[in-house]
Amino acid sequence: MNQPESDDDGLFDHCPWRYAEQATEGQRAAQEQRQKRLLGGAGPVSVRLGEGCFVAETAAVYPDVLHLGDRSYIAAHAYVTGEIRTGADCTLNPFTVVRGTVTLGDGVRIGAHSSLLAFNHGTAPELPVHRQPVTTRGITVGDDVWIGSHVVVVDGVTIGDHCVIGAGAVVTKNLPAWTVAAGNPARRIRDRREARVPAPRARAPHPAQERSVLVGELSAFVTAARAQAADLLDRSWQPGTGRYVDRPGAEPTVRAHCDAVEIAELLLGEAPPHLPAAEHTARLRALQDPVTGLVHEYGAAPPVPGPAGLPEDGASAYHVLCVGYALDLLGSSFAHPVHTVRTTTADRLARQLAELPWRDRAWHAGAWVDSWATAAHWNLRLGTEAAAPGALEALFGWLHTHVDPWTAMWGSPTPESGRLQMVNGYYRLTRGSFAQFGLPVPYAERVIDTVLDHARDPRHFAPGRENACNVLDVIHPLWLCARQTTHRAEEARSWAATRLTATLRRWHPGRGFPFGPTPDGTGPGREPGLQGTEMWLAIVWLLADLVGLADVLEYRPRGIHRPEPALPAARVA
Repeated sequence: MNQPESDDDGLFDHCPWRYAEQATEGQRAAQEQRQKRLLGGAGPVSVRLGEGCFVAETAAVYPDVLHLGDRSYIAAHAYVTGEIRTGADCTLNPFTVVRGTVTLGDGVRIGAHSSLLAFNHGTAPELPVHRQPVTTRGITVGDDVWIGSHVVVVDGVTIGDHCVIGAGAVVTKNLPAWTVAAGNPARRIRDRREARVPAPRARAPHPAQERSVLVGELSAFVTAARAQAADLLDRSWQPGTGRYVDRPGAEPTVRAHCDAVEIAELLLGEAPPHLPAAEHTARLRALQDPVTGLVHEYGAAPPVPGPAGLPEDGASAYHVLCVGYALDLLGSSFAHPVHTVRTTTADRLARQLAELPWRDRAWHAGAWVDSWATAAHWNLRLGTEAAAPGALEALFGWLHTHVDPWTAMWGSPTPESGRLQMVNGYYRLTRGSFAQFGLPVPYAERVIDTVLDHARDPRHFAPGRENACNVLDVIHPLWLCARQTTHRAEEARSWAATRLTATLRRWHPGRGFPFGPTPDGTGPGREPGLQGTEMWLAIVWLLADLVGLADVLEYRPRGIHRPEPALPAARVA
């Protein structure tokens, strides 16, 4: 049903979207005359108005170029100068200012009192500001963008498709597609495609009361874990083979032996009691291939090195971490350098980094960087070259120049899993590189924003869906970046306190922690085992330390998840 006609001429100036259905014949004739005046303006002015456009009589429209797409509107008291081009279905609402070279895609809505200022004055000291030359780089806005009220967009900015800009924001840098941004300066809040999870509205306890409860829970947990450590190690020891399994019924693995060493060191302060420490050391050192320096799985063929020193085989790549740190905890080291990494040149490394699957498998890419950097670290610890001259510097140079400044991540979200691959890959990458070598991570505040947004994704953090990998890959970046900034510190501590209580309840007496559910149903899953126990023990420490209670645990990770750098930053050079 059509809307009734309106005799109020000011209605359409302020609500131009009503013009098409409610204007009287007289009002349509007046608008036609208004558009003719614009089209016939004096001077070399280019004006093109699409079908169904509306320009308010009270708008100050003095352009050099004005191209409005079909059904686009300029509302009351807007101020428009310069070269303005819009797609279809665009609206400049009342009191907007659009000046300079501005290009809008289709379906762009600009809220009242907002300003798109696509020019700038020079600021050289020898001239007054009003005599300075004016420069313009232009503003570009993509399709399907909503810019809220009182927003300012400065010259040189590009806003990608499907973005939403919150009221009052000041946009000083480019925004990628699907960004929801707000603030001054505007920062990325989330990806528009992700469902928003409302925060629980339960009444928060008093901080002192909450702290007291956590202290009691942590104290009871660590007492029980220490008393039961021998039992959970016993259930994974196989006397017949002299090897460890992750959990009863599983096959023996190299990682299980390393996890046993880490757990025993954390909870017992010594090597697993099934063998003398020297025997643990001898068995782990004997696993290394002296030619490549790599460690393959029991019964598997020796791994074939990849183009930059490491194979695609996940087990042998991870063994660089777990075997190396297990030996370190035992007071020993690899018998040989990781030769395949020691001979990697800077050019070969840069090519491999560029070819990693950052876009859709960022975890895989980050894990590869973690293993390569850790191999370089062990080589340095053995007193040899980390890699060929310049390769280690090339790693950090490549990472710094390829990080996304808006997410502070390497990689992109995926429709299937949101930020999961990106954040999990970030943990692995930074663990082996920046954290292990004692270097600050780039854009620490952006990291916190991205990780906290990811931690609200119900696909991975709803009750019953969390696993050790996903929680570790949130808490470690939050913990690491808290060394550099206090940005959103209360939110991070609140998240950590909530997860800490939930984590302690996952403990199975005498059996340890289960890893947790995985989407494909593979892996350690819900059965308690060594991998889940080793990871959750480290997670508990990181969570507790972020809320200031790690001392209650009386243990501190010293292996893969050690909080301190393994090498000083000076060793990178």
